Amino acid sequence: MNQLPPAFRAQMQAQLGDEFSAFEAALAQEPPVSIRLNPRKRAFDVTGLEQVPWCAEGYYLPSRPVFTLDPLFQAGAYYVQEASSMLLAEAMRQTANLDRPLRVLDLCAAPGGKTTLLASLLSPDSLLMCNEVIRTRVPVLRENVEKWGFPNVVITNHDPDEFGKLEGFFDVVMVDAPCSGEGLFRKDTDAMQEWSMENVALCSARQRRILSATLSLVDQGGLLIYSTCTYNDVENRDNLLYLAENGFRNCPLILPADWNITEKLVDGAVGYQCYPHRVRGEGFFMSVFKKTAFAPAQRPNARPFRDWKPLRPRETALVRDYLSDPNAFSYWTKPNGELVGIPVALEKDLYHVHEALRNKGFGLQLGTFKGTDFIPDHALALSTALAPNLPGVELSKEEALRYFKKENLVLNEPVRGWVLARYEGLPLGWMKGVGNRVNNYLPKDWRIRMEIKEYH
Repeated sequence: MNQLPPAFRAQMQAQLGDEFSAFEAALAQEPPVSIRLNPRKRAFDVTGLEQVPWCAEGYYLPSRPVFTLDPLFQAGAYYVQEASSMLLAEAMRQTANLDRPLRVLDLCAAPGGKTTLLASLLSPDSLLMCNEVIRTRVPVLRENVEKWGFPNVVITNHDPDEFGKLEGFFDVVMVDAPCSGEGLFRKDTDAMQEWSMENVALCSARQRRILSATLSLVDQGGLLIYSTCTYNDVENRDNLLYLAENGFRNCPLILPADWNITEKLVDGAVGYQCYPHRVRGEGFFMSVFKKTAFAPAQRPNARPFRDWKPLRPRETALVRDYLSDPNAFSYWTKPNGELVGIPVALEKDLYHVHEALRNKGFGLQLGTFKGTDFIPDHALALSTALAPNLPGVELSKEEALRYFKKENLVLNEPVRGWVLARYEGLPLGWMKGVGNRVNNYLPKDWRIRMEIKEYH
């Protein structure tokens, strides 16, 4: 481990006292490896693995494998997520009514860890919006959301200030704020090298701007969850005070003592800090607030999707065969010819989203028609709404990795038309049998470039 910055060392010595030496020793150790399972894609064997205490779907691995070369990872059977940040699962369980449909916003979402966690917790009729401000980070967010396969997720690319038309719209807003990254020092040496008190001040100012734009988005009685992967009071305590002074009441959690999560009291509010010498995870801070201030009244009815057209009956009949519950969706054609399935339960909410935001994507991407031929989308193959009995070919691990290298496979049995490539029962994507050839329809951007034989 590189030398800790002197100012950071002094900060942590003051914060931890006698525990500082244990904290410093923990930073010199290899970070733990943890994953979170997809509850709708049960395929990963967790026999003998230790569970993350605060997340039912979270597990520690004994070592770090090459995830890129695991077809189950590529199929969305699990997400590689740092264990401390999975504390969000327990916070939601204790403070949100997960039995009813909710409107939830993950405001700073890329690469998608908390988005996929929230998707797993929420009822199927909930609307989950994940937003990423930085445009170049949107593709990795979209890829992880598509792998997870839940059709109720909206992806947006907006600055928090641009959500004004959705005031009071959300029951829960998650702000995992961009921070100085102190909690990631042992995983990311760049974070340590970039750290300075000046950068801490810049991060705090950015966090305050994000929170000031977020306050009005939460419905009355709704929740705002604030988190960082840092330790200092400027980015944590001061923002808790700001929320408490602006129409929000803190919601304490009840956490078992043997979890070793530190409670940090701030003038009647409490935040929860994970330290790497106390928990099997990285540095993470979180606090939950409920909005008590007045929220805007319900907005008027919005119009159906502008410029979209309902899919024609003949085409709709063909597309419905690909879905396990085709009546759960309405079917639309976008101006660019893409076909989208919209969850019926979310239609009215999505009308508002469609009118309020410019840069967004939502609904189940079904595919396109080329003449009379339907070309299914890769997102459809990975969706949990996919019909389970579609034609497919079970691949070995070597064949699955060759599929992800975007090679055309030679199969033992000839196939005709569209078929799913599957691994251990999970769909990986589409192939199409043409004569004696099987074409691989994995999107080019999803192709793995790593040499397989080095690891397999």
